Amino acid sequence: MGGAVSAGEDNDELIDNLKEAQYIRSDLVEHAFRAIDRADYYLEEFRDSAYKDLAWRHGNIHLSAPCIYSEVMEALDLQPGLSFLNLGSGTGYLSTMVGLILGPFGVNHGVELHEDVIEYAYQKLDFFIKMNDSFDRFEFCEPSFVVGNCLEIAPESRQYDRVYCGAGVQREHEDYMKKLLKVGGILVLPLEEKLTKITRTGYNTWETRKIIAVSFAPLVLPKHRENGKPRAVSLPAMFEVRSLQDLARISIRHILKKSGSGSLPLPRRPGLKRRNHLKQKREHRDTPLLTNSYLFMSRLIPGPMDNNNNQSSTDNEDEDEDCRRVCEQLEEKEENGRRKEGSVLVIETPINLLRERILCLPLPEPLKMYLLYYREK
Repeated sequence: MGGAVSAGEDNDELIDNLKEAQYIRSDLVEHAFRAIDRADYYLEEFRDSAYKDLAWRHGNIHLSAPCIYSEVMEALDLQPGLSFLNLGSGTGYLSTMVGLILGPFGVNHGVELHEDVIEYAYQKLDFFIKMNDSFDRFEFCEPSFVVGNCLEIAPESRQYDRVYCGAGVQREHEDYMKKLLKVGGILVLPLEEKLTKITRTGYNTWETRKIIAVSFAPLVLPKHRENGKPRAVSLPAMFEVRSLQDLARISIRHILKKSGSGSLPLPRRPGLKRRNHLKQKREHRDTPLLTNSYLFMSRLIPGPMDNNNNQSSTDNEDEDEDCRRVCEQLEEKEENGRRKEGSVLVIETPINLLRERILCLPLPEPLKMYLLYYREK
């Protein structure tokens, strides 16, 4: 299934094509797709096919076509803080994109039939956490995967705000899938060769909408055990209790975000050359997304303190001047981030602007490290 849009030379060009074909329609979904390179979830020898709008399978490893994932992400109507269950989570590509939107207070679970695919998914998740500049520990809902058949989920398991099934579902299993959903929740699944969105409007009421025709491999039915009893799949714990330090960091960072103003372009990889016929559209589409313009506000975070508790007004003025100078330098750097070389537009905008701005603040190093999550690459 796939082939609805032209292939891209890289991940960003593929996303451009999906946007032009109206498969990607929202900023949140676009940001998530741009933040994660689809090729990173392919085996090395198959990376050349990563930017085609086609499904890919190798053994038990499978990725749906980009146009299908786009429709799924849009139909799920994801928001920060929701709970998400991915039935047939596969490589974890979709779950990782979802985690970028759910944020630190969301729930992100997956059930996968094959143990080797779970291992592959965790390898790719580890690579994303260590190497991708879009990863931010305090802005990401890390997915958790369990091995099992999604038709054997324990009946006492809690319900979710959003559920996606990545295998073909027949009518006899539709009610089973609906029971996994909270009132007000959304279920997206391939139901009898149609990608379908089901919204639970009440305890016993539903709204159903067909999206597009699709072709998915059918659900694998549970194997009969010798004792005749089904094997119950236990899902991970619904909520993780965060430390007070983590909650403080998250709160301070959100204050920094809200204090910002202005707009930033979409995150793209440094030095990426854009096609000429899309250049003007690209400039017009640059909009603020999950990353925002973060400005240091002296009233929100205290400046560095010396041994004298009674700071003079001159010291305060100097600190204010430092803050203004830092902000001006950052604004100038962002302005110079986009420049033209000949007739080709080159984007050099850093992906994680919040991290860069915090590092430039006139704060003691321990406080900067407190606000950031340091990791070695």
